[in-house]
Amino acid sequence: MNRIRRALLAALVFAIARPLAALAAWNKEAFSAKTPGEALKSLGIGDAAPAKDLHIEAPEIAENGAVVPIEISSAIPGTTALIVLLEKNPFPLTARFDFKEGALPFVKLNVKMAETADVRVLAEAGGKYYFAKQEIKITVGGCGG
Repeated sequence: MNRIRRALLAALVFAIARPLAALAAWNKEAFSAKTPGEALKSLGIGDAAPAKDLHIEAPEIAENGAVVPIEISSAIPGTTALIVLLEKNPFPLTARFDFKEGALPFVKLNVKMAETADVRVLAEAGGKYYFAKQEIKITVGGCGG
């Protein structure tokens, strides 16, 4: 009986500790930055070149700013990360996704937007950064008003 109890307790500790280990890699300074420039600086990103191979699929006009669907994909060879910034949100750095070699650099997420703004996406590939942006207009119901 004690073996089963210990095994269950060990599994519970592992289940709790594993997500906490992921939080250790979280860049608190970047995600709490108030401007896109501060967030990029905290991530160690300087210049980024425009890229035609970085694609953003999002509505031009979103009726509900609380749930704005965005799909991002990169055809840039060797993409290892995708970074999402919502320019006019209180905390612009929305997400960073890291990819292992061979993984398809594609994400689909729902974001909350305070007001009409540019969505800027950066891709990291080969130690360089590339960007694409798209304006999304928010109508009544945006999280800012």
